[in-house]
Amino acid sequence: CTFDWTVCAFHQGSGGSLGVLCREVDWFSLSGVILLLCTAPFQVFFFVMACDQYQCSVTQPLVELYSGEATLGSIWDKAPSFTWTAAQIYTAWVSLQVVLYMCVPDITHKFLPGYSGGVQDGARTPAGLINKYEINGLQSWLITHALWYANAKYFHWFSPTIIFDNWIPLLWCTNILGYSVSTFAFIKAYLFPTNAEDCKFTGNVFYNYMMGIEFNPRIGKWFDFKLFFNGRPGIVAWTLINLSYAAKQQELYGYVTNSMILVNVLQGIYVLDFFWNEAWYLKTIDICHDHFGWYLGWGDCVWLPFLYTLQGLYLVYNPVQLSTAHAAAVLLLGLTGYYIFRSANHQKDLFRRTDGKCSIWGKKPTFIECAYRSADGCLHHSKLMTSGFWGVARHLNYTGDLMGSLAYCVACGFGHIHPYFYIFYMTILLVHRCVRDEHRCRSKYGKDWKRYTDAVPYRLLPGIF
Repeated sequence: CTFDWTVCAFHQGSGGSLGVLCREVDWFSLSGVILLLCTAPFQVFFFVMACDQYQCSVTQPLVELYSGEATLGSIWDKAPSFTWTAAQIYTAWVSLQVVLYMCVPDITHKFLPGYSGGVQDGARTPAGLINKYEINGLQSWLITHALWYANAKYFHWFSPTIIFDNWIPLLWCTNILGYSVSTFAFIKAYLFPTNAEDCKFTGNVFYNYMMGIEFNPRIGKWFDFKLFFNGRPGIVAWTLINLSYAAKQQELYGYVTNSMILVNVLQGIYVLDFFWNEAWYLKTIDICHDHFGWYLGWGDCVWLPFLYTLQGLYLVYNPVQLSTAHAAAVLLLGLTGYYIFRSANHQKDLFRRTDGKCSIWGKKPTFIECAYRSADGCLHHSKLMTSGFWGVARHLNYTGDLMGSLAYCVACGFGHIHPYFYIFYMTILLVHRCVRDEHRCRSKYGKDWKRYTDAVPYRLLPGIF
């Protein structure tokens, strides 16, 4: 049994339950874990601070530090600190999302054709279990944005710029939640795990803390840590953050640029797609393979809302009005990327739901028959599709995702490298996911995986990679 780069063996867990113990974590993985734990929070602060103090220049603060014009202390002193106002805003925000997640069962699936909501089955866990989930992310998104619109139009309880106006103080609040939930999940895995059979221990405290021990930590029957923090509150906030940026641009300059509109529209499509297909998301790598630790807990609370929205933040400080041709090219790139991303995922979902009894690009799909065993020793069968987009490349959905990511960045023009962090990060993330996913599949399917890679030789770019 292997997990990524670790060598694992079965061990007898507390109460006589069967868990998984990894004998060691190799030095490369461990050094990467420690590096991320030590540097990631400062990376987030750096990009936000660069806009707040240097008009989003990422080189100017480094130049000033090198020349002695600035010190780490002077930069830190200029940054807004934690405020109780931000704490109240963030507490209200997270509380609202918990209520919508836990207390408002989904009804949108009853009147939206083609939408799958309500109670849904997740994928089979390594221990052979199948969890149930209440899928109501789209409903939560709609209610949240309806409240936002009602406030902006009628009630005026708070300014639409409230998020931007408290952005760095909110950073401290999100860090508090991110570290708190990660630490709680870490302790919970040792003292009262939801399912001991799906726990993964490496014997290294840093790796356990970052990558997680429990596969599906839960409180009660329905509060699933992984689904809640992956989807809410970070992704619901994504579009609200962008709307707050647009409102601030309107307040500062008296207009909203076409680049800001493009970023709001393209990222809004991505967010809505996520929630429309939330039931499908239960079958993705985040839910099916990742354990819940700092990587997901802190990452979803801090990294996602602050670094995935850099384009809108940049455009507040550096408004860019694109030419018609430039704007049209950005829109075309973004929509083409989304089409590939969504179509590829739809083909896989259709193939899975129909067990291959469907039509892909007007033809009966081809596939590789595979067999594997779960941790409980049961033999299972699976099919790896080699038709449609999945016959062009093994991860062409990632290719579409990268095209969309590039469109967000190009919408900001070419004045600074700051808004391009996202495409650099997504490229590293998705290439790493390709390698990680294929390592797992190779271990899972054995010689059947070799047959599949022979049939579909390229990962992301046909003829290149």
